[in-house]
Amino acid sequence: MFSAILMLLLGLFLTVKGGDLFVDAAVWFANALGVPKFLVGATVVSLATTLPELAVSLLATARGAAGIAAGNAVGSVSANLGLILGITLCCAPAPLDHRHGRRLLLMAGSAALLCLLVRRGSIDMPWALVPPGVCAGFLWHSAADGRKHARTQSDRTAHPSPAWLASCGMRFICGAAGIAGGARLLCDYGAALARLCGVPDGVIGATLVAVGTSLPELVTALTALSRGEGSLSVGNIVGANIIDLTLILPLCALLNGGHLTLPRQSLSLDMPFCLILCAVAVTPPLLAGRFRRGQGAALLVIYGIYVSRVIGA
Repeated sequence: MFSAILMLLLGLFLTVKGGDLFVDAAVWFANALGVPKFLVGATVVSLATTLPELAVSLLATARGAAGIAAGNAVGSVSANLGLILGITLCCAPAPLDHRHGRRLLLMAGSAALLCLLVRRGSIDMPWALVPPGVCAGFLWHSAADGRKHARTQSDRTAHPSPAWLASCGMRFICGAAGIAGGARLLCDYGAALARLCGVPDGVIGATLVAVGTSLPELVTALTALSRGEGSLSVGNIVGANIIDLTLILPLCALLNGGHLTLPRQSLSLDMPFCLILCAVAVTPPLLAGRFRRGQGAALLVIYGIYVSRVIGA
């Protein structure tokens, strides 16, 4: 068991470090091509920080561990909202940016759509293609925002030397390799640890693996907070959740032959608590025009209740 825990921790480290390298390289490449920084944050960073969740769930599906795949997909959204957004709002509540308002509604709508699609215990084609369509629309709209932003604020284009280009390329490759290798360790040893402890795969996926794969969002949030950019942190969390909710389970279903059966825990605990956390995250700022510390505390409490229910299930 001790070796399984060590390998699981190694998988977490590789996944998070790989995501960090991947984000750095992706942002640098985008800046080198003259892409506006707002567009980078709205698309590239949000996509890159969701890679650990996507990689782990796809690999778990390929290995027949649907519990880990589903638990990680929905549990990561709950961790992003209950834990990471909760910490962010307790430390630095921010006014509601109009872009965040639209994304908050889209995030809540994506959670409701996913809950509707899996209400019978599985997600199936062709309906599984609907959420990725929502994701494509979200990315297109973010790109449109980026183009509008570029008209009012010019970003300087970098002129990289061959050495810098090679260095960034290595970061990109190493980051992708770290995510892939870490995801494999998380799946293999997460499932092994669950079997050794007699714990269902879904519990490991919704707690340990979900929090582990959400660490890139946590690192991004803490970095933004240290620079006084609470609004940036909120934007990244919401954007990452939209991508998680609209891509991971549909792609897992596609990989599994067009059908993915979800464990009972996902239907009875993961999805309901995800919807509750979305409601708490969305309603107060839309009504009051800003995020509140009390809202962050409520998210942390609800997430604590969710984790205790999952472990006790």
